[in-house]
Amino acid sequence: MKKAYFSVGYQSRQLLAAEIDAIREALIKHQIHLFIFVDQYRFSPQEQHQMMRQAFRDIADADLLIAEVSEKAIGVGIEIGYAAALQKPVICLRNAGAEHSTTASGTATHSLTYTNAGAIAAVLEPILAELAPLLVA
Repeated sequence: MKKAYFSVGYQSRQLLAAEIDAIREALIKHQIHLFIFVDQYRFSPQEQHQMMRQAFRDIADADLLIAEVSEKAIGVGIEIGYAAALQKPVICLRNAGAEHSTTASGTATHSLTYTNAGAIAAVLEPILAELAPLLVA
């Protein structure tokens, strides 16, 4: 099955439950599994090298990266850059009321805004329809 690595700041994860559910639903329609790093692992501050090595392995193993960039997070920016360096499709999503990140958007293959969780499918669907057939399962 195809896999989308979801990049989100640890602090933002719980606040974005509805948005993540909407993203997951959109991906399921294209037989793409949503992998959320911060849900899978817990690292202590002393394990920063292990954490990033694991993140890089998981990004390399994914078919695309979706980043929620409504809140700025250094780790999310690093993950976007790494996926882009691997020439993977990168979709940046942000709430329309959030500050625009020129570095995240400038690195992404697709930069999308949404007004609420219910609007995510409408902005994400055309991109997934374009990308899904190109992804190798």
